[in-house]
Amino acid sequence: MKLKSKADAETQREIDALCLGTKIRKLRHRRSLTLQEVSDLTGLSKSLLSQIENDASAPPIPTLIRIGRALGVKIGYFFREKSTDQRISVVRRHARQAADKLPHNRPDNLGYHYISLARPIIDQRMEPFWVQFEPHEERDAAFYQHPGEEFIFVQEGRLEFEGADQTIVVEPGDSLYFKSSIPHLVRNIGKITASAIAVLYAGEE
Repeated sequence: MKLKSKADAETQREIDALCLGTKIRKLRHRRSLTLQEVSDLTGLSKSLLSQIENDASAPPIPTLIRIGRALGVKIGYFFREKSTDQRISVVRRHARQAADKLPHNRPDNLGYHYISLARPIIDQRMEPFWVQFEPHEERDAAFYQHPGEEFIFVQEGRLEFEGADQTIVVEPGDSLYFKSSIPHLVRNIGKITASAIAVLYAGEE
């Protein structure tokens, strides 16, 4: 697919630099696991896992958490550039690194991209992200669940949370905290790109 702008091209370069697919494939081989075994552990299809490993599909955060748990690592592992024992992380505005930007015409598109705010630390209990949500049609929505908890602080736009038989709209200045073990989704219900700070704790089984 042809990228639409210089910003899109820069984002794609940042995604490529993360080498998510390569990291997942190497880690799977190191654990001596087949695609089928990882599929059984995560509930994700072999075809999707293969696409992710070949960088044909960029995994959203919940999917990356599931893969990481199956392979015995925290999500922070996938955002590091090299081994580090760094205990303090400062991510300057100009150095934010995109972790995911799904093309808008992809059937598995969740309509958002996220940027790690804690790299290169890899053993933190919390995973903070800056997230941008594109306007998202309800028919495209997908529910996700994984162990842990999530906190979302809305900076711009209007988001809708759906989970535990509740539908909640949050706007700039509002925050949301929920158990991510319940099936849930967060979508942009406005006409402009929404942004939020999201903090995830993957938790334990």
